[in-house]
Amino acid sequence: MGVSLFVTLRRLSPSVATGEAPVNYWKNLVPHSDILPRSFYDRDVQLVASELLGKLLARRSRAGLCVGRIVETEAYLAEGDPACHCVKGKTKSNGTMFGKPGFAYVYPIHGRYCMNVVTEAAGRASAVLIRAVEPLVGVGIMQRRRHTEKMTDLCRGPARLCEAFDVDRGLDGWDMTRGQRSWIADNPAWDTGAANISHSPRIGVSSAKEFELRFFLDCSPFVSGPKRLSTRVG
Repeated sequence: MGVSLFVTLRRLSPSVATGEAPVNYWKNLVPHSDILPRSFYDRDVQLVASELLGKLLARRSRAGLCVGRIVETEAYLAEGDPACHCVKGKTKSNGTMFGKPGFAYVYPIHGRYCMNVVTEAAGRASAVLIRAVEPLVGVGIMQRRRHTEKMTDLCRGPARLCEAFDVDRGLDGWDMTRGQRSWIADNPAWDTGAANISHSPRIGVSSAKEFELRFFLDCSPFVSGPKRLSTRVG
């Protein structure tokens, strides 16, 4: 039996079905069976990065539960990608990348952190960076951690996201398929067919700048980066 996250207490309204439900709607959710299984991550990293859009990132701490809808990701390839942390081989700091898919890989940057999820088979060392989410549950907790009430600034960018969700190196190596401390769940209110998914070059990389491996929800105010990087998929 799979671990669980959410089930709705009422039928989905049209606004919920398109992913545009009011924030208060998400407070009417209770635990159920939606946590993404390891098989979801044990696939091509670009596919995982794209299909994580719309999914629900959750983090439970002593302060309470925080949940956000993923609106932006980046893929980092196991081969031929000089921007990937695995390019120089396995080290103490990047060892999680070389393990099983579905584990969190958290690394420090400029005094804060970035959260990734490992993909593909063990030893491949590919991962998806979660760049931004739309805050849904635990907004007050995020605002206190981020020292701002501006919704679009809470989780826009990987370092802000980690600060809002209280993610640090202590979560590096955490099994995201277990639930408990942090997990990613399917979103029963998300209509993949109605989503406008775009891609662009990754942000802030000094090499492989031409690789269009950043995926995001077009026109979402919670996405990071300049609008000039918007390039519609398909």
